[in-house]
Amino acid sequence: QVQLVESGGGSVQAGGSLRLSCAASGTVVQLNDMHWYRQVPGKEREWVASITRDHNTNYAAFVQGRFIISRDDAKNTGSLQLNNLRPEDTAVYYCKAFAIWSTISRRENDYWGRGTQVTVSS
Repeated sequence: QVQLVESGGGSVQAGGSLRLSCAASGTVVQLNDMHWYRQVPGKEREWVASITRDHNTNYAAFVQGRFIISRDDAKNTGSLQLNNLRPEDTAVYYCKAFAIWSTISRRENDYWGRGTQVTVSS
């Protein structure tokens, strides 16, 4: 089994920055694509950014160059740097990753963290 734990959330004023982390642990044979999502209570969870095992990155249009996704393969961790935050960025941010958990079967599952709160005030 694989577990994901997010950290780094907090409260900042508009224009501020935060750095979110996603740590994978457990029986991680190979950590593949990683994604960040965010969700406001009562609304649909929306995709924010992704990074592949080969370090190719993609971002949602609303990011507008403000966020940077990265990963440290030696530590099985991912990060999302949030810059120039706006009140509308307020949400719970979730990490999602695809991981191979068995050396024998080479099976890949997807995993979710429990989220970290980001609050941006004006």
